[in-house]
Amino acid sequence: MMKKIYSDVIQFRGSHYDFGYMQGKLLKGSLTLENRARIWKIRRPHFVIEEQEVKNAILPFASGIWEELLGLADALEWNMQDVLREFGGYRLHYMRSGCSIFTDTDYMVRNYDYHPKTYEGRYMVYQPSDQGYATIGPSQRITGRMDGMNEKGLAMGYNFMHRKKPGDGFICNMIGRMVLENCATVQDAVEMLKEIPHRHSFSYIIVDQSGETFIVEATPRSVEVRKDNMCTNHFEILTHENRHHLADSFKRMEAMEGHKRNVTDAYQAFRMMNDSDKGVFSEQYKNWSGTIHTSVYFPKELKAWFALGGDREPIVFDFNKWLEGKTFMEKKVLGEVNTDLPFVHMDKNVR
Repeated sequence: MMKKIYSDVIQFRGSHYDFGYMQGKLLKGSLTLENRARIWKIRRPHFVIEEQEVKNAILPFASGIWEELLGLADALEWNMQDVLREFGGYRLHYMRSGCSIFTDTDYMVRNYDYHPKTYEGRYMVYQPSDQGYATIGPSQRITGRMDGMNEKGLAMGYNFMHRKKPGDGFICNMIGRMVLENCATVQDAVEMLKEIPHRHSFSYIIVDQSGETFIVEATPRSVEVRKDNMCTNHFEILTHENRHHLADSFKRMEAMEGHKRNVTDAYQAFRMMNDSDKGVFSEQYKNWSGTIHTSVYFPKELKAWFALGGDREPIVFDFNKWLEGKTFMEKKVLGEVNTDLPFVHMDKNVR
């Protein structure tokens, strides 16, 4: 059954505090928060998140994001404890997911594979006036980014590896946001990914205007860096950290290997990832790994493409023009996915 879905395009220029406050106002009374509250009633958090601990962890890397959290708290009229449990990105729980990434010297294409009930349908374009780089990309857990690009042309996406033996650290989407807001080059990003404490095990794929792609394999225990232009859900260096069930990850990797000789440009790469008959796009929504969106980033041109669901044409965002002060006309990106599962931002009673 095809389900119509959408993402809101949210554009903001200003301080992090004001950005948080604006988002809090948008979220107030939303289905997203109503559903999240229901989920918390069923699933008690495993531990108390200490405000000071999170503050001490965030400030060295992204003091602006702390301000954003304060803005969210004020607009929602929540205490900081609840804001951090929901949006803090530190020591939180993360469910398994899929994802595939393919890059070339001029672009990164990324399929985001996850469970619909976790998808909040927000495509964020933000230019901070206080500190940090302007960024474009979809949000996860409101403050986090699951992929994106910044004004310096650094693009980032991450792929899940496992969540065994978690550490005290940040979850993937908050790490993605911190990298995009603070790093201008792949070298900056590698440095930051080595320094940041990781909660779970992920590969972070980064490409910048130099055209070089690095894959950073990160766990709470170690961080390794390699060069490659394809990544799914298994480590190549930290293989002892891999999960046992990797058939699906290898299958998507083989599909990309098989198609890559036909990929002569970004549009061909987008088709390889977004067409439902090429073997990379996944409809495993019930298994937490169905493809919800396909993103493309062009570091040199500062353009972004975005599509919701498969077999789509991408919406093109000229981020460069936006940085010069032009507003995007799009208010929503529309799409369709083959599932009857609920989405947290548009369906009632998500369990």
